[in-house]
Amino acid sequence: MERAVAGAGVRLTAHVHEGPGTPVVLLHGLAGHAGEWAHAAGWLRERHRVIALDQRGHGASERHPADMSRAAYVADVVSVLDDLGVAEAIVAGQSLGGHTALLTAAAHPDRVGALVLVEAGPGGAGPGHPQVIERWLASWPVPFPSVAAAAEFFGGGPAGAGWAAGLEERAGGWWPRFEPELMVASVAELSRRSYWAEWERVTCPALLVVAETGIIPAEEVREMVRRRPDTTVVRVPGAGHDVHLEQPDAVRAAIAAFLDGVAVQAAQGERELEP
Repeated sequence: MERAVAGAGVRLTAHVHEGPGTPVVLLHGLAGHAGEWAHAAGWLRERHRVIALDQRGHGASERHPADMSRAAYVADVVSVLDDLGVAEAIVAGQSLGGHTALLTAAAHPDRVGALVLVEAGPGGAGPGHPQVIERWLASWPVPFPSVAAAAEFFGGGPAGAGWAAGLEERAGGWWPRFEPELMVASVAELSRRSYWAEWERVTCPALLVVAETGIIPAEEVREMVRRRPDTTVVRVPGAGHDVHLEQPDAVRAAIAAFLDGVAVQAAQGERELEP
């Protein structure tokens, strides 16, 4: 069910899949959309209430928000939890969505019971990153004449289809559902600093899924584990940054095993508290 939800001063759209158990919030990456998580939502709903969010400036959510800061993205997650009556959730995200999930867990430990990072970490992106994103978006030959042409431009296969699914038809072709300048603004802070202090403030169980040819350097993964030794790391061979689209079954196996472990730990904790 697609429904409007209240973000931090903006209107957001969430795809809510009703199910039993602890709610799971799914966050897409930069220039993405909630539909990227459709495969995961399909199996997660068997044991969880699933909330896949079109984040501010993306998809069917508020197209022109004034604030694209990291703090605004985090505030949206908390506002959505409040709006849907969720006290605590598992928060998962890919790329920029994973970074938002990390910052949410660090700033609101009482609201995040478990954290899943897919191709995301606390390391900074470097001072030239906004310009890289700007050039990348400018290279898109919009409008695309068809969804198939867009999927081919994005590399074909499941990842290309996933990116093309985020487009909208208007004005004689298929266009992105975001404003490029706001995507550049979304990564501005990442180009100025890293977020290791926030990573160290995360108190909940955490899973890191990295791809063989992804963007998270091996040294960053090692440092994440050094600072939080209980972090679970799963490496997916033969996949790139869009591992959740390229190899959804491998990502499913990693997340399902992690959540099973979290459930066992929670049950053990409850038994220890019994008189």
